[in-house]
Amino acid sequence: MTNQNTQAEEFAALHKKGEPVILYNIWDPGSAGAVRDAGAKAIATGSAPVAMAQGFGDGQKISLDAALDNARRIVATVDLPVTLDFEGAYAEDVLGVAANVRLALETGVIGFNFEDQIVGTSDLYDIETQEARVRAMREGCDAAAVPAFINARTDIFLKAKPDTHNDTMLDDAIARAKAYADAGASGFFAPGLKDEGLIARLCESTDLPVNIIALPGTPDTTTLASLGVARISYGPVPYRQMLGWLQEQAKQALKSG
Repeated sequence: MTNQNTQAEEFAALHKKGEPVILYNIWDPGSAGAVRDAGAKAIATGSAPVAMAQGFGDGQKISLDAALDNARRIVATVDLPVTLDFEGAYAEDVLGVAANVRLALETGVIGFNFEDQIVGTSDLYDIETQEARVRAMREGCDAAAVPAFINARTDIFLKAKPDTHNDTMLDDAIARAKAYADAGASGFFAPGLKDEGLIARLCESTDLPVNIIALPGTPDTTTLASLGVARISYGPVPYRQMLGWLQEQAKQALKSG
């Protein structure tokens, strides 16, 4: 068994309902090393910070080659499982998804975030189309002989203010979780969901480990664990906090000069 496969299995085993793995998202080899040295069990990139750190906007504005080169250097820097925020896999059709996943796995990553938003628009793929895309991603992993962790993401809750989240949205999310699981997803990611009752219902409704992002206003880690969450990530928050700190330090230095 290759080291990549071993890391993939180790990463999957970190996902336990009620004992969430914490993924403090990074953007380059330096930030990956810092989070590793802080005691992380795994490393996760964030698409927005990766792009912004290179002067691009989010939404696959950074090229596929550049994103994969960055991932390759991160994997080479940290001897930990690395999961890649792959957005929409830089493809719309299933053949493109499968091909790009195989390319990404050549960097040494062992997992992916894979979203159901149509990149460049405010729309989501319908369930059937995204189910086929998730299946293509799994087929790409199988073709590469890597049991990669596919964290299937829905943007239902990001597209609406938290105080408008309701049972109808949750029912849609639950239907998507089932479809994505049937297609080979390993986990289900619902960024933007903050309501404790809805989070608990989502976790109860699926066997997939549920990922919640720790945005401002999200329940704390202890509460999320009690609700059944298996993975907590931080998305662009660390990068934005770092950038704010850097800007403030620069202002003080420039004033003193």
